[in-house]
Amino acid sequence: MHEFSVTGPLIGGALIGLSASLLLLFNGRVAGISGIFGGLLFREPGGAAWRAAFVAGLLLGGLALAAAHPGAFPPAGGGGSLGLVVAAGLLVGLGARLGNGCTSGHGVCGLSRLSVRSLVATMTFMATAAITVYVSHHVLGGAR
Repeated sequence: MHEFSVTGPLIGGALIGLSASLLLLFNGRVAGISGIFGGLLFREPGGAAWRAAFVAGLLLGGLALAAAHPGAFPPAGGGGSLGLVVAAGLLVGLGARLGNGCTSGHGVCGLSRLSVRSLVATMTFMATAAITVYVSHHVLGGAR
């Protein structure tokens, strides 16, 4: 069990808010990760460079954190089989498409714009996550 601290989450939340604000201010775009990544995959016209830079920044930020503070990530192999991880990723992508956005687009950017649609989407994401954790840990007997 890890010691509870609010410092890391506060810094992370502030950095997410700052990056979303800067993207909106300088690019006029909402920082919805599924839309940004989807625009790279499906070649939406214009903006490939900033989309690639944004995704690269996400990956490099994770790598920098792993190098600076390896304890921030669970041990390799602790998250299940590769097939399970791929299936989970595909389901998240499908959910983002069905919800017309992801947690970053709706939860961070949409809620800050007081979007009712984003409020409903975020409540749906959170309820689904809570149900999934409950079922996987208490019904299926997963890791506790």
